[in-house]
Formats: sequence, structure tokens, C-alpha cells
Amino acid sequence: MSSRPRGSGALVALVALFTAGYLAPYLLPTVVGRLASGLGIGPSQAGLVGSVLLLGSSTAGFTLAARGERIGPRTAARAGLLAMAVGYGSAAATHSVPLVVAGAVLGGLGSGTATAVAAAGIAGQSDPHRASSLGLLTVSATAGALYLTLPHLSAGHAPPLLAIACAAALVWPLTSRLPGATRSVREAAPAAGPLPYRRAGAVLAGGILCWSLAQNALWGVSGRIGLTQAGLSEVTVGAVFAAALGAGLAGVTAAGALGSRLGRAVPIGVGTAVIAACVLLSSAAGSLASFATGEILWNAVYPVVLSYLLGLAASLDPRGRWAVLVGSASSLGVACGPVVGSLLSESAGYTGMGVVLCALLLLVAVPMTAVARHASGRPLVPGSVRRRGGAPAAVLAGTASASSALVPQMGAPEQPVTEFPVRAARRRTVKSAFRLARPSDRG
Repeated sequence: MSSRPRGSGALVALVALFTAGYLAPYLLPTVVGRLASGLGIGPSQAGLVGSVLLLGSSTAGFTLAARGERIGPRTAARAGLLAMAVGYGSAAATHSVPLVVAGAVLGGLGSGTATAVAAAGIAGQSDPHRASSLGLLTVSATAGALYLTLPHLSAGHAPPLLAIACAAALVWPLTSRLPGATRSVREAAPAAGPLPYRRAGAVLAGGILCWSLAQNALWGVSGRIGLTQAGLSEVTVGAVFAAALGAGLAGVTAAGALGSRLGRAVPIGVGTAVIAACVLLSSAAGSLASFATGEILWNAVYPVVLSYLLGLAASLDPRGRWAVLVGSASSLGVACGPVVGSLLSESAGYTGMGVVLCALLLLVAVPMTAVARHASGRPLVPGSVRRRGGAPAAVLAGTASASSALVPQMGAPEQPVTEFPVRAARRRTVKSAFRLARPSDRG
């Protein structure tokens, strides 16, 4: 996206936009459960509607990654919020399944647009990890409050969809703080350079797709696990989800305080392994204790790892293109999650589904950790990349004993090297250049 917003007002707008865009995936269990009970459709069909919603979100992100430079953050954000309000609002107002699906698709397109604008803007901030952590903190708090509130509202599929539509309407006034696309930016957009770190970015995008798919396959059926396998009531399940998202708040706060002290490889690798264990525990839960333990620990670690993944994507390209593409790949995985979870749970049971998803998470942890280790987080001596041979020199510079707080990190914009003309030194005089003075020299 163009016209990087950097002020505090723009940061507030980006965080609010991030919250509105991510709210639909966070409310996915209650949306799918309410669709099944309110419209009288089967669990697989409800999961398919949820997947269609999130597929529209990922489609918007991929589209905006290619055309966002010409639109501008303000216009794109307003278009996305309008689509969210109209789509989710119309889906909540009808009981016709085709119209609900159409509204969900339109709302998903809006959610993806809002998320893409927020991701690109966050990538342009001076500290993208802090900004993404703040966004995850806000969306976790909002979703947690809704999980406590929605069970006490009327039954049916409308309340969660109306909540997302209202969130979009509330964020709309803040879009005035985002910059628009200027004429110079539109003219400069076609001259944009190629994507940096193509191999690392592609591996990261593929990894986060599978990472998101595995977790949202479980997240999409977590409500049914609590209701049917663990034998809990809807109010109890909602309270567990709210507590889990509250733990997510603590996790994101800890990640923001930790910053880059451990780099990105350790939080991503170790965090994904912990998530895999939590997925296995939650899928096999047969009581309130095991269900709550798995969900709370899982949701405490999930936003921490996600914040480091988003920060890693932002570090690969300061212009935000990899941030948008990786975020859209994550949305695609989220979109496929409910269908995969429904199919696996019906064919192999909840426990068998957990084993498959646990294995998938452990597999994708390896390449994502490798990208975090080799494509970011290495300290660079200022100017060493341009003076001594690009990326290989960056790797060598990363082994030097320099303080990471005093030098830029991999993925940060390089310091420009300016040449100054230097006057040639005066020639040193030698003894042969002198001669004896004569009276005739006085003129």
C-alpha cells in the first residue's frame, strides 16, 4: 500500500481497522454454531458457509496486494468497512441460506480489505511488531467481551453477524486519519521494484497457510467439542472462550514487552510446538478441566506466535507487500479450516482430527523457523550490504560482535551511502623547485 501512515492518529486507525478485519475469524466458532442452530443446517454446511466467508477475505487480500498502490489506504479501508456493514448486516437480517451466503461473501471481502490495509500500514511503522501486537491485543479484548455477551442475547444466527457489522460502522470515522492516494504516488506505483526475499517470503506464505488451516480447523469445531464431547452448556463454552481470549491478551502483552530479545525464530518454533500440544489436548477433551486447559493455553500462545509471524513478514519488505500476501495466505488457511475440521471430525473423530493437525503444525514449524532464522533478525553494520556484496555480506555482518540495539536489523531499510567530492591534496614541494634570488628578480 502507498502513502505510509506514521503518526499516532494513523496508528490508532490502523489498530482499529485491524480489529474490525480480524473480528470475523476470532468469532468463527460462535458464527458457525449459530448458523447451524439458527438456520437448521448441518455442521458441515455451516462450516462451509464460514469457509466461504473467510475465502472472500483472503481473495480481497490477494487482490489488494496487486492494486493497493493505486487506491490509497483511506479509500480501500472505507470500501472494506462498507462491504462489511452491508454484507454482515444483510446476512443477519434474513433466514434464506443463499442470501446468508451472499452476505457472508460480501462481508468477507470487506474483512479481507480492512485487514490488508491495516497489515500494509503496520508494515510501514517504525516498529511493526509492536503495532501488530497492539492490534492483536485489541481484537482479543473485543472478541472476549463478545463471547461473554452473545450467549445472553437472542438465539439465532443474527447476533454475531450484527456485532461484526457494528464494529465496521464504529471504525469508519477513524479512516479520516489514513492518507489518500496522491497523484505522485499513483504515478510512482508502476515503477515499484521487485519483491525482495522471494524464496523466504514464498516459504513463509505457504507455511502460515498450513499453520492457520490447522488451528482454524480445530477452532471451527471447538464449540461443538465443548457442547457434545465435553458435555458443557453454551454459556460455559462462551465463558471458556472469553477466558481463553483473556489469556491471549496476556500473551500479546508479554510478546510486546519481550520484543526482539529472543529474535523471531525461538518464539515461532517453540510457540508452534506448544500450540500443537494444545491442539491435541483440546481435541481429546472430555471434561471442563481438559477443555478449558487446552483452549486457554492455546489461545495464550497463538497470538504471540502470530505477532512474530506478521512482524517477520513486515521485515521482508518495508513497503508492506509481503505483509499483505502473507496475511492473505493466512486468511486462506483460516477459510479452509472449518471445512477441513468438519470433514476430519466426521471421518476420524475429534481425537483423530487432533492427531492429524498436531502433526501438520510440527511439520510447518521447521520451514517457518528457518525463514525467521536466516531471513531476519541479523544485526547489520550500517552500509555493509551495499559496500560488501549484499545478502552474503549481511550474513557475515550478523556474526560480528556488535550490539543489536545499535545497528539495524535484517529487513530494515538500508542507510543510503552518499559520495562527497574531495579536493586533491597540494603537491609537496621539493628542494629542486627553489633557486637563488638575484637582484634582477626585483624587477
